[in-house]
Amino acid sequence: MSQLLMEIFGVKKPVIAMAHIPAIPGTPRYNPVKGVEGSVEAVRKDVSHLLSNGVDAIMFCNEDDRPYSFHAGFEAIAVMTRIVTELRPTDRPFGVDFLWDAMAPIAICKATGGAFIREVVTGVYESDMGLWAPDAAKIYRYRHAIDADNVRIFANITPEFASPLGTRDVAQRAKSAVVSTLVDGILIAGPMAGAEPDFSLVQNAKEAVGEDVPVILNTGAKQENIRQYLSVADGVIVGSSLKVDGKTWNPVDPARVKAFMKTVKDVRKELK
Repeated sequence: MSQLLMEIFGVKKPVIAMAHIPAIPGTPRYNPVKGVEGSVEAVRKDVSHLLSNGVDAIMFCNEDDRPYSFHAGFEAIAVMTRIVTELRPTDRPFGVDFLWDAMAPIAICKATGGAFIREVVTGVYESDMGLWAPDAAKIYRYRHAIDADNVRIFANITPEFASPLGTRDVAQRAKSAVVSTLVDGILIAGPMAGAEPDFSLVQNAKEAVGEDVPVILNTGAKQENIRQYLSVADGVIVGSSLKVDGKTWNPVDPARVKAFMKTVKDVRKELK
């Protein structure tokens, strides 16, 4: 069991639920009629349903800023900071994910009190956004420079909509990310949002990094499969399956959240 996750979340096998932010000004899908106020209210309802049905943490994400950019604009950081500040939970931890500029969520967490980020910080990928080559040294130096070393970095080593370049397998990439890049946790994702990864990838990553480093299921979690994944994974990030009809772009469905959390709590009881 990961001691780090217990320190952050206070429970075994924590559930980090996604609060998907509608498209931000400056992106193609932004709705000027609803405006930023409309986004705040939409996310407010989702966060309320997630918290009231027992998730362990919230992660705010600019999910609908498609197509995604490797560089955050001033307006995106400003709007996300406003939304996170207004809607952050006060009784449990929260984090930030920016698709795909890892320094943006570090800055937002520093400003708002966020405990963690989810980003891609290692490797090189061919992706829907073009060649993807994050600069881990720059990201970590920035975190230290702004006095944000307490913001934990959970690193996705199998990013959605992308394929890694090179020949190293998931186990090798996971161990390297921990040893050379100092990531705080490993995330394993499927090929796209809401898609589950091959179970063996989670197993291989966990075997590679050992008990002290958390391995977290990053996409594809459902009530029907979460018991199997949590037999190996130390926690889970979940978004799409908690939405109406299980679709990413729909609002959160309280009944789905309640059912998902019941299964997770049953798994926790079995671990005692």
